[in-house]
Amino acid sequence: MSDERVRGFPAFGAAGARGRFAKSWWGRAWLSAMEDTALDLRQLKAGRRYAAAGLVGPITVSPGRIAAMVDDADGGPYRTELRLAELSEVDWTRFLDRVASRAGHLAALLDRDMPHDLVEAADDAGVHLLPGIGDLDPECDCPGWELPCKHAAALSFQASWLLDADPFVLLLMRGKGEREIREELESRTAPRDELAAVDRAPGELPDLAAFQPTGAPSLPAAPGVPAEAFALLVANASARARAVLAREPWPGRRHDAVRLAAEFPDAADRLGDGPEFRRAVAAWTHGGPAGFDVLEGAWTPPKAALAAARTALADVTDEEPVFDRNRCTVGDVQVRLDHQGRWHPYRLEDGTWWPAGAPETDPGLLLG
Repeated sequence: MSDERVRGFPAFGAAGARGRFAKSWWGRAWLSAMEDTALDLRQLKAGRRYAAAGLVGPITVSPGRIAAMVDDADGGPYRTELRLAELSEVDWTRFLDRVASRAGHLAALLDRDMPHDLVEAADDAGVHLLPGIGDLDPECDCPGWELPCKHAAALSFQASWLLDADPFVLLLMRGKGEREIREELESRTAPRDELAAVDRAPGELPDLAAFQPTGAPSLPAAPGVPAEAFALLVANASARARAVLAREPWPGRRHDAVRLAAEFPDAADRLGDGPEFRRAVAAWTHGGPAGFDVLEGAWTPPKAALAAARTALADVTDEEPVFDRNRCTVGDVQVRLDHQGRWHPYRLEDGTWWPAGAPETDPGLLLG
């Protein structure tokens, strides 16, 4: 194993607790995978305190594992690990092909961002990057029997800080280091750049992009169609062509109008009007397709998801939450659960619930 596939991070110390854990959506998904498996919520709360107090030592990340020594007033330090299965080479090929095929995905990942639609596209291809319930396997040499114990929970909470700063940490746990990933992505995209720079030999086809016909009259402007509308149509046609090539589903007509209005705010007034359309655009802007779905539809979540929400809300409010299927109301705030386990916030305005922000896996973070 090369050094590039083993990364060490210094201890955060108590000074590391400058904000809440897991600010990124993928960091929150990491914590949810641990929290949803926990048998004892007291261990989670103790682990949160240990992480904030800086009792976790330097952290080492390598394929399939993240490890650290965790101190304890009652003993220790204890050697603690979290294990996560590596992706197969077939899965890596599918994932990297998907990243390289979308310029936006490639740019976001190299900028240390993990877009929702990239992870969803990977899921559609059968490649699950983020851990789910039971995927994180904690180990600790402390005498406790509960898993995750407070030491493993503390390591997991601090690991969410690492993931927030760099999603390549998650990809390393899944089996490949950043340099290796970059090289493989370059090998998938370089041929297109190289073709443009090749000197053509006599008899080969010329570069058609450089061909400029002369004497052709310019096309007349379309009567009544603003010039910026053409840019919108071109962008939409390009997005649809990419979806067809990637065999991705395409939204229906109303979904499409809402999506375009969210992605091109300057054109929103030409795509639709009225408060219901504006609410739909706000839902898509904050939460994408899932945000639009919870605006229009209701569904019945598993009892475990609702129980976890009650626990999270009890930590931040004394008001009794009112549940109605996947919707939960606390005062003038309502949160709606999507099928990905994220809660979308709504605020009551003139008797109507309006989308009010980005979703969170912990509904307690949306109150206030």
